[in-house]
Amino acid sequence: MQYGSIPGVTKPISRLAQGTATFFDPSDEAACFEMMDISTEFGINTFDTAHCYGEAKSVMFGKWLKANNAYDKLVILGKGAHPYDRDRVTPEDITSDLEATLKWMQTDYIDLFILHRDDPKVPVGPIVEILNKHKQDGKIGAFGGSNWTTERLQEAHDYAIANGLTPFAASSPNFSLAEQVEEPWGNCISISGPQGAAAREWYKSADIALFPWSSLAGGFFSNRFHRDNLDQFSDNDYFAALCKKCYCHEQNFQRLDRARELGVQKGLSVAQVALAFVMNHPYNLFALISCADRAQFEANTAAIDIKLTPQELDYLDLKSDSAS
Repeated sequence: MQYGSIPGVTKPISRLAQGTATFFDPSDEAACFEMMDISTEFGINTFDTAHCYGEAKSVMFGKWLKANNAYDKLVILGKGAHPYDRDRVTPEDITSDLEATLKWMQTDYIDLFILHRDDPKVPVGPIVEILNKHKQDGKIGAFGGSNWTTERLQEAHDYAIANGLTPFAASSPNFSLAEQVEEPWGNCISISGPQGAAAREWYKSADIALFPWSSLAGGFFSNRFHRDNLDQFSDNDYFAALCKKCYCHEQNFQRLDRARELGVQKGLSVAQVALAFVMNHPYNLFALISCADRAQFEANTAAIDIKLTPQELDYLDLKSDSAS
């Protein structure tokens, strides 16, 4: 495992962060504990949680932390201010979600707290100020935004600097080899594909870490989806339906074809090539993944050490017709 750092987080942060949205069934404590144990066995010490994933999952995560005395060992990434059925990027909702998460996890501190969405109607000032207050009160180490545009991130940064406050340390947009043709939920931000080029250039010079979600495009690179089998997936299969909507488009199948081709040459799976594509970009990057078993942990942790050339990156992303 490789590790990095961001200002405000005192622990090393694994370059892969395990998502907990579908990680375990909170009604099965033994299975939950086993999956957590496997994660840490492979060196993953960073876990992506969220208020909107529900109380039961946060409580179970907290039980494992307490049982293993792991509060000082793991990096907790918590998210709050998800819109649900109304706009909730307000100081009151941010505070409420943070306090609830701390209670559920039986802790008084979260390493990194990220706002799950932005609300451009809200001025950045009150948002930056309330996050700074929680940091000063010792409840969070660092903070950031998920699904924030680079323009809003810059605005928040400028406000913090002008007012002697701590700026955002992290941003969590979607970033994958597969471009997001349609957004899975409202107000999502992706920096993948041609439409994300300007944002990717901004991140090269911005002093902010990237925690991209759906780094493997919701399972698109799992060998489950093919051009000729999409009608086999029921709309009742929630995550398959999301993948079909967002990623199962011709330009991405062309990327998948090229990832398969390079994988054959290098002895790698398609998913390993796709994850290596993300990890080989010049950012302080921590990819959010969703491993479901030991084999996936083994494959994904191996992928972070794979080196791809600039020519191979361009070939995978359909920017050139040759990988050499």
